[in-house]
Amino acid sequence: MKIRPLSIEGAWEITPQQHTDPRGAFLEWYRFDRLAEVVGHPLDLAQANLSISARGVVRGVHFADVPPGQAKYVTCVRGAVVDVIVDIRVGSPTFGRWEAVRLDDVDRRAVYISEGLGHGYCAVTEEPEFVYLCSSTYNPAAEHTVNPLDPELGIEWPIEVPVMSPRDESAPSLAQARAAGTLPSYDACRQYAETLRQR
Repeated sequence: MKIRPLSIEGAWEITPQQHTDPRGAFLEWYRFDRLAEVVGHPLDLAQANLSISARGVVRGVHFADVPPGQAKYVTCVRGAVVDVIVDIRVGSPTFGRWEAVRLDDVDRRAVYISEGLGHGYCAVTEEPEFVYLCSSTYNPAAEHTVNPLDPELGIEWPIEVPVMSPRDESAPSLAQARAAGTLPSYDACRQYAETLRQR
């Protein structure tokens, strides 16, 4: 597999090597040792999620309080999504920047998103099956969202009229979330990552 750092610190794109023959295909879509080499520590696997969405659904931008935050290793096992990583860490050199990666059942890429980064995606085919490996279990009290249509972020979603949950539709802008003190700090995220490396 090839692991490539994205332009936002703490995010990587993983492209597996696919082995095909007349029977079908085989690939390693997750390797804890290879990921740990680049991240600096293993992914603590605490929860696995599967999401199925109608075409045009946008989910996100979601994040969790750090510590412990919630790192995610995501892929699309059927259909296709555009996965978006947003740097919402106050004080980060790339604060407010986003990057998109197409995840589909052809190239079978995955993305790793470190604790403290914002995450969202858009379903670009009908009912894509999107899989998350998560470093911590869901904690509603520690979960937050930033509006995925915030003009300040300017995310270029591949859909003109996205379908969103009421929670995401009414989510604060990046500036409002910053003013409310809900965004994680870059320093706190780096310090937490260091504690994971030292375990």
